[in-house]
Amino acid sequence: MKRFLLQVASKVKATVSYVCGQAKAFVIAFFLGLMAPITAVAQTLAGTGYDAGTNALEEVATELVKYVPYVVNLCYALAGVVAIVGAISVYIAMNNEEQDVKKKIMMIVGACIFLIAAANALPLFFGIGG
Repeated sequence: MKRFLLQVASKVKATVSYVCGQAKAFVIAFFLGLMAPITAVAQTLAGTGYDAGTNALEEVATELVKYVPYVVNLCYALAGVVAIVGAISVYIAMNNEEQDVKKKIMMIVGACIFLIAAANALPLFFGIGG
């Protein structure tokens, strides 16, 4: 009798699980179907085609170009800070007679070269300067 009740309980559990899964799928499909027309209407609300988006992107690009000189100067300032802090670090390492002073020097030089190269490449990336 106990085995029979366990079998019935497992079948009921499987059926309930299946029905719940179907109900979840139905609810998800219903809401996706409900939302599809809303997104289609949102595309045509502007009524101007793609001109509004194109004009907005052009305006963003022109506004972004205005910040390039500030970012270039920021890169130069960061390179200067890295150089000063690195020089102090190398000085302390040399006074403490540490072994890896050359590695520290090369890392500092590499970081400074990277920051300066990034600052010089930024105007070229945005198409200003030459």
